[in-house]
This record gives sequence, C-alpha cells and structure tokens, in this order.
Amino acid sequence: MEGEEGGSNLQSLLHAIKASEILDARIPLVNQLEETGVSNGSELTSIAECLFTLWEESTCTGTSHCKLNKAILQVAAKYLKLENMPDCLCQFLILATKASIWCGKHLHENFSNVEDSLDERHRELFFQLVLDSLSFSSATFSALTRHPMSFENAFVLVVENFIAEQLNLLKVSISEIKRLQSIASEVLKAAQEILDTAVKLCKVYSQGINLEPCETTSKEDGDPMDCKTMDNRNHVINVTSCTIENFYKLGILAAAGGGGLVSILNVSWKGVVTLLQLEVGKAILANKINVEDIILTLVSLARESLKCTAEAWALPFKGSLSVTEAKRSFLPIKFYLINAVRICSRYPCEASKVFKDIMFCVLRISTLGLELRKETNLGTASDALAEFLEPTSFLLIHTLLNSLELENECKLQILDSLFPIDVAKQSMKSEGDICSIDNEKIAPDEALASNCEDIPSMRNLILGRVFVLVNLLKNSPDLGEEVVFMLSKKLDWLLDAFINENVYSFTLLTQIPQVSGLTTSPEIAVQPMFYYILNSLKTFMIVASSSLAWLEVEKFLLCNVVHPHPLCSEIVTELWCFLAQHAERDLLNDTVDKLSSLIWTLASSGQGPIPSSALRKMARSVCIVLNCTPQSAIDRIYGSFFGEDNARNGASVALHLALLMEGFPLDSLSENLRKLAVRRVLTAFCGFIESNSKNLVDRSSTSIPGLHGEPVYALSSLFSHNQIKGHEIDNKYIWPILRFTMTVIHGFKSITDTSKKDQYIQFLGQTLEIISHIKQAYACDQMHELVSELLSLFTAYTTISDGQLHLCKPALAAFLAGLSHMEISEGEECPSSRAIWELYHNMLREKHWALVHLGLAAFGNFAARTSCNQLWRFVPHDAALSFEIEQEREPNEENFMSELRKYLERDGALLAPSPCKDQLGLLVREGAVLREVIEKLVCEPKRNGFGNNGQFQKKRKLPEGINEGISLVQRGLKAMSDGLARWRQQNDCHSSESREMQEELSVHLSCLEDVVSHMASLDERG
Repeated sequence: MEGEEGGSNLQSLLHAIKASEILDARIPLVNQLEETGVSNGSELTSIAECLFTLWEESTCTGTSHCKLNKAILQVAAKYLKLENMPDCLCQFLILATKASIWCGKHLHENFSNVEDSLDERHRELFFQLVLDSLSFSSATFSALTRHPMSFENAFVLVVENFIAEQLNLLKVSISEIKRLQSIASEVLKAAQEILDTAVKLCKVYSQGINLEPCETTSKEDGDPMDCKTMDNRNHVINVTSCTIENFYKLGILAAAGGGGLVSILNVSWKGVVTLLQLEVGKAILANKINVEDIILTLVSLARESLKCTAEAWALPFKGSLSVTEAKRSFLPIKFYLINAVRICSRYPCEASKVFKDIMFCVLRISTLGLELRKETNLGTASDALAEFLEPTSFLLIHTLLNSLELENECKLQILDSLFPIDVAKQSMKSEGDICSIDNEKIAPDEALASNCEDIPSMRNLILGRVFVLVNLLKNSPDLGEEVVFMLSKKLDWLLDAFINENVYSFTLLTQIPQVSGLTTSPEIAVQPMFYYILNSLKTFMIVASSSLAWLEVEKFLLCNVVHPHPLCSEIVTELWCFLAQHAERDLLNDTVDKLSSLIWTLASSGQGPIPSSALRKMARSVCIVLNCTPQSAIDRIYGSFFGEDNARNGASVALHLALLMEGFPLDSLSENLRKLAVRRVLTAFCGFIESNSKNLVDRSSTSIPGLHGEPVYALSSLFSHNQIKGHEIDNKYIWPILRFTMTVIHGFKSITDTSKKDQYIQFLGQTLEIISHIKQAYACDQMHELVSELLSLFTAYTTISDGQLHLCKPALAAFLAGLSHMEISEGEECPSSRAIWELYHNMLREKHWALVHLGLAAFGNFAARTSCNQLWRFVPHDAALSFEIEQEREPNEENFMSELRKYLERDGALLAPSPCKDQLGLLVREGAVLREVIEKLVCEPKRNGFGNNGQFQKKRKLPEGINEGISLVQRGLKAMSDGLARWRQQNDCHSSESREMQEELSVHLSCLEDVVSHMASLDERG
C-alpha cells in the first residue's frame, strides 16, 4: 500500500508539473521530484520522460527559464546514478542532447549577436547552466559506460546524436573559453572529464561488439557477417568516428594561440590516437575519417610551433639560453610528433599520401638543429633539439620505411623526395652572397617557412637533408633489406652534396650533439660532423655486406676512388681503409682485386704518373688502402703488378713509379720480396746515372710518356716515404750520384730550351732529395764542389725567366739541413763555407710563406746538429723574418731570432678545433672554388679521362661472344620480369608468402639488371 501511495503521489506531482503553465511555478514542483522516492523502473521512466518534455527548445525568455532548466538537470543528475536506470537511459540521453543543443545555441548567440542583452545576474545563471549541462554530459557518458545499451535502431540513433551534440557543446565552450572567465576553470575540468569518459565509452563499445566473422554468410555480397553483427559494428564505427572527428577539432582549437589549453590539448590529441588504434575495423574507420588530414594537422602544428621557436631565437639573440628553457620550448613540438608517429604506425598507407609534408617537417627540424650549432649562445638549444626532437622526427621516417603495408615503390618515392638529385648539385648561395658569410644569420622565414610542394627546389635545407641521410645510414641495422638497398643508391647523392660549399665548410668545422645512454637518462656528447659521417658510412657498410646492397656499395667505392673533390676523396679512402682492416678475407681479396684491376686499366691507357694525373690520384688511394691491408694481400698484389711477366711492360713501369711516388708500403712486404723490390729500384737507378754521367740522354728506352728518368723518381720516392734508409746505399755509388747532380747543373746552364730546363729542374730536385737522406754523402770531398756549383746556379739564375728554380727550393732546404753532417771550416777564407752561408742566405731571404717555413725548418735542424759556433754567419741581415710585418723599411735581427724561437718551441697544432666566423668564411670560399673546379670537370669529363663518378672513360669493344651472351641475359631478364608481372595479377598474389617471394624476386631482378647494364656499358657499341 505504501508503494502504491508513493506511486500515486509521484503521478500527481508529474500531472501538476505538466499542468502548470507558469515557469516560476514549475521550478518548486520540479525540485520536489528530487525528494520523491522511486520504487520501480516504470516510475523512473515517467520522471525521465517528464524531464525531457519540460525542456523547451525555444529561445531563453529570462532568468526563470534558466532556473527551470537548471532544476531539471539537477533532478536528472540525481536519478542518473540509480542502478535500475538502464530501462530509461534513452530518455536521459534525449534530455542531455536537448540540453546541449539549447546551451550551445544560446552560448553562441550570447557572444555573437546580442552580447549586451543579458544582465549580469542572468549571464552568471546561464553560465552555471552551461556548466551543469557539461557535468550532466559527463555523468551520462559514465552511465553509458556502466550500462551499454542494446544495439536497436532507435537507441543507436539516440546514442550517436547524443555523442555528437555533447562534443559540439564542448567545442563551443572551448572556443569561447576566454569569455567564460568566471567559470573557465570549471569548464576545463568538466571538458576533461567528458573527453575521458567518451574515450572509455568507445573502448567499451569496441570490446563489447563481436568483430569476428560469423557463420552466416550473405549470398549476395559474400560478407561473412550476419546483418545484426554488421549493424552493430557499423554503430560502433559511427560512434568512434564521430568522437574522433570532434576530438580532432577540439585539438585544433586547443592548439590555437600557442597551445595555452594544455589539459584539453593533451586529452583531445591522445584521445584521437587512442581511438584510432581501437580494433573496430581499421579499413572502414579509415574510409569514414580523413586520417591523412589528422596526420597533416599534427605535422603542421609541429612545424608552426617550430617556426615560432626559431623566430624567438632569431639573431641577434643576445641572452643566454638554459637547457630547461630550450626543452620547454620543444615540448609541444615533441607532443605533436609523438602522436603523429603513433598514427602513422597504425595507418601507414594514409600517412604515405602526405609523406611530402612529413618529410618536410623532419628536414626543417634537422636544418634548425644544425643552424643553431653555428651560434655559441644557442648551443644549449641545439643540444635540447638533439635530445628531444630529432629521435622522434627520425622515427617518423623509420615508421614509413619499415612498414610492411607500403610497397617498395612508395618507399623509394619517400627517399627520392628527401634526396632529389638536383638539390645536391645546387648551390645554397649565389656567388655574390659567398662573400657575406660574416653577416650570415639564422633566418626562420627563409629556413623554415618554405612550402612542402617546393621540396626539390629548397636549397636552404640541404644541410638537413645530409644529416637525415647520414642518420639513416647510421641506423641502417634497424631498416629492412629492401630499404638498405635503396639507401645504397643514395651514396653518390651524399658525395654530390659535399661539393656544396656550405656543406663542405660545415662538415669540416662543426661539432654536432649526439644522444647516448638510456632513453630515461640520455647524455649529450659532442662529436665532429666529419667523424659522425664516417662512422655512419662504416656502419652502413657492415649492414650492406650481408645483403644485395653490397654490390651498390662496392660500385660506389670503385667509382669514387679518385673523386676530384678532396673531401669526397678523403671519405671514400677512409671507407676503403675500413674495408681493408675489418672485412673478411674473401670479401677483402675480391674487392681489392677489383681495385687493382681498375688501376691497372688506368695505367694501360697510356697515362703517365705526372702530378695531379688520374693515375697518381688512384695510386695514392691504393697505397693508403694497402697500408691497412694484411701482408699476404700486399705480397699478392705486388707480385701481380710487378712480376717477371710485367717487368718490362710500359704500363707496369708507369704503375710501379706511380705507386712508389705515393708511398707503396714496401716495409709491409715479406722480407725477401722487399729486398727484391729495393734491389730493383737501386739497380735501375745506378744504371741510369751511369749512362747519364756526362750528358743527359733525351729519352730512355723505357721512359714513360711525359716523364724522363723514372729510376731517379723511384729512388727519391722511397727516401721521401721512409721506405729505404741512407745506409742501404753502397758507398761506391755516392760519387756517381754527386757527379750526376753536377751534370744536371751544368746541363741546365748550357741549354736554352725552356721545356728541357723544366726537366733538368725536376732531376735536380730529385737528386738533392736523395742526397739529403744519405748521411755518408756529406763526408765526401766532392761535396764541397757540389755546394759551390749549387751556389753559382742559384745566384746566377735569379731572373724572372728562370723562376722555375723555385721548384727546387724544397729539395734545397732538405739538402741544406743535411749539411750539419759535413765538416765545415768557419773561417771566411774557406770557399765551401762561404758557399754554404750564401745558400742559407738565399733560402732565408725567400718571402713566400711556404719557403719561409721550409727555411726555418732547415736552419733549425742544422743548428741543432752542427758543430759550428758562428751560426750568425748563416743568417742574412735582410732575412724575410727580420722585417716588421706592418713596416718593412729596416730589418731587425731580433725579429728573426724571436720568430725562430717561436718555431722551435712550438708544440704543435690544436687538438680540438674551435672554428670562428673567419674560418667558416674561408672554408666557404674555398668550397666555392672547389665546386667550380668540379663543375668544369663534370662538363669536360674526357679532358682528364674520368666521368662524373670518377670512372675512367675509354672506348672499348668487347668480343662478339661476350656481346651475344649479354644480349641473351637481357632477354632472359625481360622474360622473368614479364613472368613476375603476370604472377602479381593472379588471385593468389594476396597471400603473405606470395608477396614476400615477389618482393625478394623483384630485388634480385633489379640487382641483375644493374649488373648487366653495367656490363653492356663497357662496350662503346652498347
């Protein structure tokens, strides 16, 4: 009876509420509902229906209207917490939907159309109503999470409409948050609760629905799900996609104005990522939501935040920046990038559609990090960027390159966009800008505001491109075999980039930060850019050695072994040395044999070992590599080059001399082979000087084109590279050597042909170099005569027309240093002593900086070892260093002694480079000159016998049998390619095993095509 009485009272109250037409009269009646007990679900349903019926959708009529709506929400919030409310949850959802629509509409009108129409009291009441509506929305989401509704069509539409309207009110509230100052904190708190509960609801829905295929199969479309399961899944996808869409818009709103709404920014974007990762049908969800737009927005937000940060630090930046401040500036950027990485890993196909924007963002981050290194007061910012942003930005690239869902063609497009060929060869500055390097500033508008569509023409990002490629090479162990193969084809791009003057200068001078240690407590270590590049390339060589990419790496090493640019040549030579030191024996022998074949081909082309020739350049690289090669390999190579069969071969003679002039490691040969090699050089030298003791023969029978007297050059080279000692020369040959030197001097004096004089000058320099290493030669009586002859030569021929004598000054300096082993009389009556003094005077008067250095070195060595006491006699009063730098009117002996003391006491060069603007400017100018030289060589490849990649250009014809075989292989490759294409069109190509086999075959065929094309290019007819 008590329950019936309570029910009767409730019905009477509900009837009274509906019958009341005055708003002020309804408010106390509605409040009474909050105190009325509910005994069953039907009564709760009656209350819920009454409440959403009372909510009028008309325009707000005043404070009474707001009070009534506020009372309705308070009553509904109480009954929403009851356990028996699932039966009437739909009515509460309708009420929440109507409240959200009403509040959103009036909130917009309040601030846009009639801002001053509400008085202060009404405004505050309305704001509280908005806050109550948001709180009720959060409670309704929680109720839905606790009591998931059945998937009936009517309820499904109510739920979807409810979620859309709640999140729409949230967007309006957040967009007007600055005007809701009195309740701003409460709105943000309620918004965060709504977002959290919305994510939980989507998780519950995705876990509750059966996404597995059902037994019932539709006959029409072949879908393995029954209609009910399909409808349920569609509902879950609709709810999830609607939530994601609104979260995405909220995230954009929260990011506006610098991202001040941190809590909303955090929850909204994390919610987007979480919901996109739900297992609710990835393909269908991707069709309903524009995932690429979400990725693009995150990347754009990161890019915009990076631009603002760079502008804040744009030069002139006078203050000091702490690591904490720098990290705080980079935190929003890292937040956007991390969320972008998570979405890209889940939806790589969608991410690949906007890969240009993604790669552009990565390039901007890398470029800014390198630009910051140029300024000492921004070094902490560069360190923070290396620790905070670079790992995450590089993860964006790795995510796409390592994705199994992306085709190799797509990955190749990504790498081509990062490293386009034309960008590597473009200059970052015009010729007129090179001289203004001292005024160079970090310009964010120039370095960071380019459009991603213009990636191939963005020259100002080339430093970032180089750094990205080097990082990919360094982390190649984490990449797939097909990506490693693609990267191997980008090695030539890297060398082309080093030709750019700014990259050249930056590589040589700049130290970059590297993150080491655990990710939880990383440490920043500074490393020179040059060594970072070398270590990355060496890592890549190790990874590539066990895959098909090694063919490309080997081709790269062989083609660039004599690269015309010094930095590129140094890098390639270092890689050869690394290969020689650490490669397995079979791999080393095979690669070194190919290198040997290449230099042998070059020597056979008729080139002589003249300075700066291709043969000399390659000989230098080969000698450096052989210094790192095991003895057995060196013995084998020496035997193949200079065995009995090749002893009298002209190419062998040219190659032998070129290698000796560049320091062939004779000491690394086995003992017997070294003795044989030294004996061969000495025998040839002795025979040459004997046959030319009185007059120089114009040409010897075995001479090399462009070079006469190769035995003299060979012995001089052995001494220069410390491959032979002076005591190994028999004393019986000393007088012939001195006599030959005087013959050269007399010959130079007697002839008038300028071309022949150059030849005599070279002989004189080589013989003086040989004598300077033979200590016992200075004890011969004939040495006095030679000194006098040298004095007469250098004093008689000092005119401009005989300026080629300067070419002998380095050898003369070495010869003068060795005079400390000679017995010298210090009296003025001794002609040989006077001759020695005059020779030193001649040397020390030279004003060229290189000759000044050589003269000081010679005099310092002489003074340290000689028994002479009157050293002042060797120094002229007008020595080059006796003059003041600014005022050269009168010499001062104290200046010379001061400079000599500095030279003798100098410890050496600095161990750690500390570049300044002047050094950077000099390197940029030097790089510009080198680039012009390289461009001329590229335009005229046949002039020096080498093409763009350093390959020797020679017209050749292969035998007909080989050409026929190449044609057969090419036809076979075409047949295999056609077969692979047909296989891909078959139905079974969708299986994972088929795809893997197809990819493997595709990589093999690509490698074979490259090899066969290279073989065909060997024939000029090919």
